[in-house]
Amino acid sequence: MALTESTMVKLGSPAHGFSLPDTNGKNVNLNDFDSDALVIIFTCNHCPYAKAVEDRLIILGNDYQGQTDFVLISSNEIENFPDDSPEKMAERHQTKSYPFPYLFDESQEVAKAYGAVCTPDIFLYNKNRKLEYRGRLDDNWKEPEKVTREELRMAIEAVLNGGEIEFDQIPSMGCNIKWK
Repeated sequence: MALTESTMVKLGSPAHGFSLPDTNGKNVNLNDFDSDALVIIFTCNHCPYAKAVEDRLIILGNDYQGQTDFVLISSNEIENFPDDSPEKMAERHQTKSYPFPYLFDESQEVAKAYGAVCTPDIFLYNKNRKLEYRGRLDDNWKEPEKVTREELRMAIEAVLNGGEIEFDQIPSMGCNIKWK
């Protein structure tokens, strides 16, 4: 497992269109989301960094239902990483009761379009689907009880309130996306 930092895509970049299957096989499109904020998280089932923040993402998703849309996307190749297969994604989605869709990017084109490189890699878009935040979830991926700054939550609040994100955006880090 190689520790990889997010590439810190340019703020103001537009969200890229996609149409990807969810864990029920139904295609989900970027245009299906209409909230004032959209969080796109590239993740997977097997990465310890992604697993460490998973419960906190579920809490955020529940806290912002009706105000912010969340979507998880797994772009890992599955031949060498079968834990990230659509079947295993569906199991995880159900077991963890995700309050948001979990999509499979088999071609890896969506991850490439977004500049995603690690899991988790987090992108927050405003109502106009312009990038407002790309960075880490909070200041302690490993020990939730020691978190002192919930940076994604702070960024969501700023976007929902029409304000600026007035803190340094620190790259997310995690396992590299498993490219074909």
